[in-house]
Amino acid sequence: MAEAALRKPIQLGSERTFEQDPKYAIRLLVDIAIKALSPAVNDPTTAVQALDQIEDLLIRLGRRRLEIGAYHDGAGKLRLLVAFPAWDDFLRLAFDEIRIYGATSVQVMRRMSALLSELLSIMPEERRPALRSWQERLRSTIERTFHDKQDVQDASDEDRQGLGSSRRITSVKSH
Repeated sequence: MAEAALRKPIQLGSERTFEQDPKYAIRLLVDIAIKALSPAVNDPTTAVQALDQIEDLLIRLGRRRLEIGAYHDGAGKLRLLVAFPAWDDFLRLAFDEIRIYGATSVQVMRRMSALLSELLSIMPEERRPALRSWQERLRSTIERTFHDKQDVQDASDEDRQGLGSSRRITSVKSH
């Protein structure tokens, strides 16, 4: 009887699902982005669109309690540990390969800068140190990749579309 009760909440399936494995959804989007950044395709706009979707997933994940997996009995004694991905795992998956394959794309670097800034502005404080670390890694990648001072500046500008703009909106005045 105890074994049957233990097995009841466990469901097995033939394929991974986004609901059960958010890393799977991010992995698929990263694959789309890095394929788009391959020399054969060279489509940074598609990579930027993948980053748009990755941002949405990271916002959803970053607002959730991810520190799960420790199960205690009624007396508080630890009985089971299940490994679940942590915030850092999601960030590494989301950013590492796109940062490397997109390092020479000003458009991708701009979009990644904007994505990190957006996450920093809305995530709870406990998520921010990892985001700051990724900002530093991105900055380092840009400085290492682009040798011209203006190219470094252009690649560092935050831009959600990655396209750049010669006009900057600094403030809105009401009349």
